[in-house]
Order: sequence, then C-alpha cells, then structure tokens
Amino acid sequence: MPVPPVGPGAEPVFAAPPSEGRGARLWLGLGVAALAVVLFCGGGGAALTGLLVFGTQALNEQARSVVTDYFDALDDDDLDKAYDLLCESAQQAESPAEFAQRVGAEPEIASFRIGDVSLTSELSVPVDVTYDSGGQESLRALLDQDQSSGGLRVCEIR
Repeated sequence: MPVPPVGPGAEPVFAAPPSEGRGARLWLGLGVAALAVVLFCGGGGAALTGLLVFGTQALNEQARSVVTDYFDALDDDDLDKAYDLLCESAQQAESPAEFAQRVGAEPEIASFRIGDVSLTSELSVPVDVTYDSGGQESLRALLDQDQSSGGLRVCEIR
C-alpha cells in the first residue's frame, strides 16, 4: 500500500471527508415517508368513509325491500307470505291463524310510502299509510336480522 506524500507542498488525499448531499437525502427520505403516511392514513379514512356510506345504503335498501314486500303481501291478501316475512320472535308470539285474524281485523291499506331506515337503539323504517277509508297514519316497522339467512325481517308494525 503506498504511503501518502508528506512534507511541504504535499497535498492531502482529501481535504475534508466527502458529504455528497447527506442533508438532501435525509430531507428527501423524510418527505417520502411523510407522503406515505398521508396516503395510507388518507386512503384508510376514505375507505372507512366509503364503507360506512355504502353499508348504510345497502342496509337502507334491504330494509325498504323487506317492508315493501310485507305490505305488498298484505295488499295482495297473501298472508302466508306476509307471515313468512316476520322475524322469529313475532312468529313465536302468534300462530299463522292468529296473525291472519289480527290482520283481517285491521283497516285495508290503499297505499303506503316507506322512508329511510333509522339506526337508533332499534332498526326501524317509517311507513306512511293511506287507508281505503281515506285516513292516513304514520307507522314504524321494527326490523331484526334473521339468524339463518342474515336478511332482515319485520318484527312489529307500530
């Protein structure tokens, strides 16, 4: 290995250790890391927001569908179908014959309009009905999830 020159007029191999932009690389690395954090956190927030919005829309659609099917079955005098749309606790509370007798004693519904699902302590959907006699009433359809199918069922109309 050669010995570096020494003495007057000799130039050292390096006057100072090379820096090669260490500060610039550090700031570039920190900037890339900050951008990654913002993208991941922002993307996660956007995904969570999208999940909540679309999940609520899907729940609303399913709730409106089952309540519409229930009232359509009552309108068509298809009491077996209406009874099948009841949740398990409602079916245990009354037999199909008792259900038919109760529903037969209620006034005939001429039309109905279903609102958006309400996610409070219980899952419910507002229903505005107009009776054949001309009267109107605002009802609430209480819903529950069917354990076997995962779909919604009507538990009670108040």
